[in-house]
Amino acid sequence: MTAHLIVTDEGATRVITLRRPEKKNAITQDMYRVMGDAIDTAQNNPAIRCLIITGGSGVFTAGNDLDDFLKEGTSNTDTAHSANSAISANSANSANSANSAIKFLYSLAHNVKPIIAAVDGVAIGIGTTMLFHCDYVLASTTATFSTPFIHLGLVPEGASSLLMPRTMGYQRAFAMLVMGRTFSAEDAHLAGFVNVVVSPGHTEAEARKVAREICKLPAEAVAVSRKLIRLPPEDMTRRIDQEGHLFRERMRSTEAIAAFKAFFSRDRG
Repeated sequence: MTAHLIVTDEGATRVITLRRPEKKNAITQDMYRVMGDAIDTAQNNPAIRCLIITGGSGVFTAGNDLDDFLKEGTSNTDTAHSANSAISANSANSANSANSAIKFLYSLAHNVKPIIAAVDGVAIGIGTTMLFHCDYVLASTTATFSTPFIHLGLVPEGASSLLMPRTMGYQRAFAMLVMGRTFSAEDAHLAGFVNVVVSPGHTEAEARKVAREICKLPAEAVAVSRKLIRLPPEDMTRRIDQEGHLFRERMRSTEAIAAFKAFFSRDRG
């Protein structure tokens, strides 16, 4: 367990709540580990019929904690040097740094229980891409969705290059994944990856209503039907691996090093 994440079982629903508001729920490796475990341990637990992922009111998640991602496995505390050394040494460290995130994505890909996402506020990077592994997504009117990988010199992750065009069409996926365009809640609803738009502060309550509805349905029929309409897990993990390989290559690129240096300079300035 980690102080930045709360996992509770409410009847037949497991609720995974990101709780790091001071960092806009940016996800650390510890948080990834706990989220992955919460999903994995629900798989063979017949008492858990549904899962909810939420960031609480006002924010879903700002995505990866870049400082944590880059500096895990290094002892250098000088920020400017750390940005350079962590990236340039990433061929050795990326496996350690990314393992928990990849495990979490694998957990999503292999998950057999319906997952509901309650998005209130920003959903950046993996905060958006994880939604395409969910079965039902609620967003507040103030929610925004963005995947600014290109701006950091990187490439899409989380099988988003496979799932997003399939869900929202190639042109919308290009605008989000390649151009880095931000989508509003209404944009996301029109694009098909948000089911319902609700008032701010109401996403969790509405997600619990949806969970109760799902939990009343015949569990085996839900599982079989869900499997029929989703891509096979192997297709998703194969794309996760492909993206991950390219992502690690890009982390060592001149473009990415310059982008991360600029990020750290702006963040600390």
